[in-house]
Amino acid sequence: DVAVVLTGIVRAEPDAGGYSASIPALPGCHTQGETLDEVRANLREAAEGWLAVAHDDALARGAAEESA
Repeated sequence: DVAVVLTGIVRAEPDAGGYSASIPALPGCHTQGETLDEVRANLREAAEGWLAVAHDDALARGAAEESA
């Protein structure tokens, strides 16, 4: 495990209700929630998923380069 500190942006969504959030350093990492606690938890989960996929993609590229 590696500790990573990322900045998230949380926005109130008065028209729709609840909150939306994103992490600018992780393109496409967005989520929403009804409460601040929910949107924070959802954003953490989204970031963990984003980073896991990026890690798996990097491993797959490395394996493909080794076999070429």
